[in-house]
Amino acid sequence: MSSDPHEKPSRSMNSAAEQLLHLLKMRGPHSASELGELVGTTGENARQQLGKLSRQGLVTQRARPGGVGRPVSEWRLTEAGHDHFPDAHAELAAKLIISVRDTLGPGALDRLVEARESETLALYRRELAGADSLRERVSRLARIRTREGYMAEWWKEEDGSLMLVENHCPICSAARTCPAFCRSELQIFRAVLGERVCVERTDHVLSGARRCTYRLTPR
Repeated sequence: MSSDPHEKPSRSMNSAAEQLLHLLKMRGPHSASELGELVGTTGENARQQLGKLSRQGLVTQRARPGGVGRPVSEWRLTEAGHDHFPDAHAELAAKLIISVRDTLGPGALDRLVEARESETLALYRRELAGADSLRERVSRLARIRTREGYMAEWWKEEDGSLMLVENHCPICSAARTCPAFCRSELQIFRAVLGERVCVERTDHVLSGARRCTYRLTPR
């Protein structure tokens, strides 16, 4: 698995709180005791930090679905919690997209997306040059995407397929305004990983998922 990306703690929040937010972003809902174990502290200490984050509106607590016996409460990020992570000048990007579409027409917006796709594809191909195996290509791709703010990781499934996961979308607002960015992303992955690899998006943030997930299967 690729190494987890490191977020810089904000000046207004201690590192323990940042660790908890980062874990919830990367790993999804967890109980206080589970989070405490992951950060190397007690469940009670984690619960105290989560309480502070809850009062700031960054996390919320719910009963874990499908449990048996005594209910287990788990913590998850709120919308404000997700917004705590950078979204590449979200408001400006969305406004510019709307302006291009309304002023120059949908065709101009399509050309903008195509230009970005060509530039990104060229960059990825240069950085993946020399990577002969699918594992190495996916590993490099995950590092590139993490560098670009997607908090990406990858692993191998028991059936031999590889999973590429993006825990954050730094262009989410732009993609909501122009879904063609997401279609372009899928095309880029298929192009750089090669025609011998089936690339399937199994989770999608714009469809309500917590993160974007891709299953990569050799043909």
